[in-house]
Amino acid sequence: MSHQNASIKSIFFALLANFGIAITKTIAAIITGSGAMLAESIHSYADCVNQGLLFLGLNATKKKPDPKHPLGYGKEIFFWSFIVALILFSMGGMFSIYEGVHKIGLHEGLKSPLVAIVVLSVSMLLEGASLYGCLTQIKKLRGNAGLWRWFKNSSQTELIVVLGEDVAALFGLSFALISIVLSIVTGNPVFDAIGSIGIGVLLIIVSLFLAIKVKSLLIGQSADNETSTQIRNLLEARPEIEQIFNLITIQLGPQIMVAIKAKMVNADTVEQLINNINTCEVALRKVNPAIQWIFFEPDIED
Repeated sequence: MSHQNASIKSIFFALLANFGIAITKTIAAIITGSGAMLAESIHSYADCVNQGLLFLGLNATKKKPDPKHPLGYGKEIFFWSFIVALILFSMGGMFSIYEGVHKIGLHEGLKSPLVAIVVLSVSMLLEGASLYGCLTQIKKLRGNAGLWRWFKNSSQTELIVVLGEDVAALFGLSFALISIVLSIVTGNPVFDAIGSIGIGVLLIIVSLFLAIKVKSLLIGQSADNETSTQIRNLLEARPEIEQIFNLITIQLGPQIMVAIKAKMVNADTVEQLINNINTCEVALRKVNPAIQWIFFEPDIED
């Protein structure tokens, strides 16, 4: 199963869940007058926009290199993932905090709070299903590696963003549910407003966390340690290479660029040297098809 297919499935699951949840939350927010419910509905709409942007980014990575972009468009998915993090921060987090502060000033009570409880409970089930689908796709890719290790090393920002959104959504729904229940039990609508503020703070934390992760890839991060080690070990084992002076890898979306400076074994002719280099490049691409570009510099010293 390809990495992109896993990403598409995870985004599609999340989009379906969030669209249905957003409409339901909006109706419930109108009926109940709950600030926490309104904050959650805005959060779900923002997530729908985010999933659309991730689809846009994945589609952009398929574009072929051209004279203006000789290394292709693979990093577009990093750009759109970063935009998603900004939307979570502004449209989701900041609005939720604003709504909470606004509700504290109004001191409005909740109408039909049981409707909100039912909607939030159903939403938690749907978000849980979306999270389960995302984790299932991730498990197919990470193999025996732990989830945290996959998160640290993965360059699939679209899957990372969907995972972050799903986790934030479940915690946000929990905050909203707890705040509404407290408002019912105490008769104090301030708890509902506090829940909205809590959701906003949560979304801002998650968005900053995602932005930091994506930023590293956006500005030019190397391939993960396992891939870089695999490339180095393969090159060092090649009979055509005497010594590796320098090895650079850069993750360009789903593709990888590799730059090598190495001392080659003695060759009788220039043609033989070129053939040796080409043999090494073929071996690299056979082991790792994600390697799209290879720049090989033969030299006698570093």
